[in-house]
Parts: sequence; structure tokens; C-alpha cells
Amino acid sequence: MHYAMFYEFRPDYLERRGQFRADHLKLAWESSGRGELQLGGAFADPADGALLIFKCESSAVPEQFAAADPYVKNGLVMRWRVRAWTTVVGAEATTPVR
Repeated sequence: MHYAMFYEFRPDYLERRGQFRADHLKLAWESSGRGELQLGGAFADPADGALLIFKCESSAVPEQFAAADPYVKNGLVMRWRVRAWTTVVGAEATTPVR
């Protein structure tokens, strides 16, 4: 199953992220190395949020990621939410329909 996690950043996210970025990226690459986090990154123009795509068995994986994320723990992320995403097209689709 795929899960989409949406982050909503504080208005001063870009100014504050520097001190937490290395730890955030370490967490993200570790999750990616386990095959969980498939893609992740901030939105541009404006940089007001981010999208992280997970492939895992339950929403517990992205929820645990958010709980451990320095961006969330230090208030750079005002709100986050996880949505189950039924993927049907593409090489990585979990429920392909042709």
C-alpha cells in the first residue's frame, strides 16, 4: 500500500530549517533505505509544505516517521496528515488496473 503524508510548514520554515536539516535528511534516507519512503520533498514557490510518499503495510510507518522527525518535533511543521493512496497506474502501483 502507498501512503501520502502532507506537511504544512510554518511561515519561517526556510529560515529555521538549517539547524534540523541534517537530522531530518538522515531520518528520511534511513526510511528510504528500508524501502518505506519512496519519494519526499518540499513544495516550491511557495515552500509552504512537503509531500512524502511511503510504501508500507500500514499508516503506522509514516506516523512514526513524523513522530521522530526533527522538523515536526521542533515546530517547523504546523500540521501533518497521512492519507492511504490507492495506486493503479505505473510500475510501482500496488493495485494495477489495465
